Amino acid sequence: MNGDLTKGPVMKSMLIFAVPMILGNLLQQCYNVADTLIVGQFIGSDALAAVGSAFTLMTFLTSILLGLCMGSGTLFSIRFGQKDEEGLKEAMCTSFLLIAALAVILNFLAFLCLDGISVFLRVPADVWPLMREYLVVIFCGIPAVFLYNYFASLLRSVGNSVVPLVFLGVSAVLNIALDLWFVIGLKRGVAGAAEATVIAQYVSGVGLMVYYWLRFPKLRVQRRHLRLHRACIREIGSFSILTCVQQSVMNLGILMVQGLVNSFGPAVMAAFAAAVKIDSFAYMPVQDFGNAFSTFIAQNYGAGKKERIRAGLKGAVITAAVFGILVSAVVWIGARQLMLIFVNAGETEIISEGVRYLHIEGAFYCGIGCLFL
Repeated sequence: MNGDLTKGPVMKSMLIFAVPMILGNLLQQCYNVADTLIVGQFIGSDALAAVGSAFTLMTFLTSILLGLCMGSGTLFSIRFGQKDEEGLKEAMCTSFLLIAALAVILNFLAFLCLDGISVFLRVPADVWPLMREYLVVIFCGIPAVFLYNYFASLLRSVGNSVVPLVFLGVSAVLNIALDLWFVIGLKRGVAGAAEATVIAQYVSGVGLMVYYWLRFPKLRVQRRHLRLHRACIREIGSFSILTCVQQSVMNLGILMVQGLVNSFGPAVMAAFAAAVKIDSFAYMPVQDFGNAFSTFIAQNYGAGKKERIRAGLKGAVITAAVFGILVSAVVWIGARQLMLIFVNAGETEIISEGVRYLHIEGAFYCGIGCLFL
């Protein structure tokens, strides 16, 4: 299913395209949420604190790759809107080589700096062994995160936002099943939770790559394309740097806060871990709507349809603002009930701290929504 966003009713076409992206990213959040939920309920609060801190770090690292893939996707969409098949292939090869190289570097640096992470994030001594055990495994999934996000951006750029959702749905179900088996059945602890996540990530990443290769023979690159194209490097940089900063700045801020939170001990760490998961679910839909909006803008820019872009911008701002108000109300009213999903009812200190966080964070979702456009 290839979607041409340069035709049809503006908001209808944008929303239809955005819904699978929103569902897909919500499923992607289920990877670590499954770890957090199962670890918190079946291992304990120290393990929950360890996995939560690791999640914050991994979110920051993967947000860099996600931003670069999204920026490349904008260029892909422009080429698609221009019907420039050769230019699309050149952009695909150049961006793949650049981002793959960065993924390898990130992976190497993550392992190299592993023991320094405890100092940087002020991880308590009783939590660090569990966090280190989790990170050693979860870092192995960075290449899979790159593969999935790259090919998902490529498919979305040509209007196909459904197939990435399907692959992500399969891998999310697999992740939950493996989490239950490894953690509860095999007693593998936090390492088992990480192993389940990494296996599921490779299923979605490699699976989507194989689907693209089989489904789009006309877009298969030839040997002549397998190099860095100078013009594409400049264009990819102009789009990707902005989206990379947009995606990573907020997560870098959360990572800095994580370091401060860790100094207060395991209970506050566990509260923050659960609250951040809820927070990510709250703003993720409008973030993905912003990604869909970027594809809409890029395709119509490539097709030279400026009036359509103006109409889309107006509708997108209104949609983001209304969503922000609604989700703020839901998080504010249901903060305690949402915390109970991750934490046993007897952990009153953890629940109380998490509710305080959500009440403050929830007041700003409207502004955050417009930020992603």
